[in-house]
Amino acid sequence: MYQTIIIGGGPSGLMAAAAASQHDDNILLLEKKKGLGRKLKISGGGRCNVTNRLPYDEIIKNIPGNGKFLYSPFSIFDNESIIQFFESRGVRLKEEDHGRMFPVSNKAQDVVDALIETLNQNNVSVKEMATVSNIEYTDNQTFQVQLNDQTLFESKSLIIATGGTSVPKTGSTGDGYKFAQHLGHTITELFPTEVPITSSEPFITSKRMKGLSLKDVRLSVLKKNGKKRVTHQMDMLFTHFGISGPAALRCSQFVYKEQKYQKKKDIQMQIDAFPDLNADELESEIRQRINATPDKYIKNSLHGLIEERYLLLILEYAEISQSLTGHHISKTQIEQIVNLFKGFTFTVNGTLPLDKAFVTGGGITLKEIQPKTMMSKIVPGLYLCGEVLDIHGYTGGYNITSALVTGHIAGSNASQFKHEINT
Repeated sequence: MYQTIIIGGGPSGLMAAAAASQHDDNILLLEKKKGLGRKLKISGGGRCNVTNRLPYDEIIKNIPGNGKFLYSPFSIFDNESIIQFFESRGVRLKEEDHGRMFPVSNKAQDVVDALIETLNQNNVSVKEMATVSNIEYTDNQTFQVQLNDQTLFESKSLIIATGGTSVPKTGSTGDGYKFAQHLGHTITELFPTEVPITSSEPFITSKRMKGLSLKDVRLSVLKKNGKKRVTHQMDMLFTHFGISGPAALRCSQFVYKEQKYQKKKDIQMQIDAFPDLNADELESEIRQRINATPDKYIKNSLHGLIEERYLLLILEYAEISQSLTGHHISKTQIEQIVNLFKGFTFTVNGTLPLDKAFVTGGGITLKEIQPKTMMSKIVPGLYLCGEVLDIHGYTGGYNITSALVTGHIAGSNASQFKHEINT
């Protein structure tokens, strides 16, 4: 009989085990793959963006999927607690742009090793290659966890930290949703977030823009009325199937939400290629370039203003002939170029599937979880943490922060859980 069984050896499960083992030495961690912390190892391009040092309000803003739920957990264990946890174990961290925290060594392995070393020191039992097939809550108010090979374990408390369904090669294949549902929990609809966006616009399907990167543009998802649902100013990339890059990844969940809301597949997006110039300033810049070389073709006068392929696309949409010179361009045509640079609107039709996403949207509904303890409101002694919950953020250390914080709180409470005996 264990005090706590933790299912899942990812960021949340490892932190849960580390926290649990501070209070009790009878902890079992089950991981279905060989090797712990697989998702941590590949996060941040192998450098592991372990948390973010921005103030709470900024962190919550960057977790558009139910980030406000984390205010309560943060009052117990927060981003600064995460930093302290790793630095006290010899992993020095450094701050980069937008508050992102990385190991000074730039090695994700150091983060994983610190967690595993904590488990070893605290005598946590770890079983790898252990696939859970079934969980039952017994009449004795304990949990029976059965593996594929029929091995049976029992515990007083249970933590489900199995991750979402994104990056399935790390072992995140959605098992936790099935277990939670079996124990009476509700799962919201799952959808891909932080995922490339698809489009069948001719300039995409022809692959003429493939591989083209636009720096620091403002990318927006439009509502039915043409107003902006969300805007992100970052780099973006044209691909052979649509758009990717940081700005597109951040917009992806809102493409999904607009499709649901508008009840149609095709959604409009918009690029402002010159977010730091207003329309008048951009027009003045374009006029200066044209007036300086009136004999040249417009495409040559504007060479260097922006990436060549994007310039040619805009001129094509403005219906400006390749042979038009500065002498012959009209005021209306210049205004049309400006309008397209400031608001090039195009159609997208969805995103790549969940298994190509960095993060899973949706999950176990938060109404059924106590935010101060991460315990289920349905089954006493059951704790849920990490990406299996209906919480999702942008990339930048926000999802790992959520996983580590909820994992720590689940572990601390599960290891001290005792059933109240009614007399």
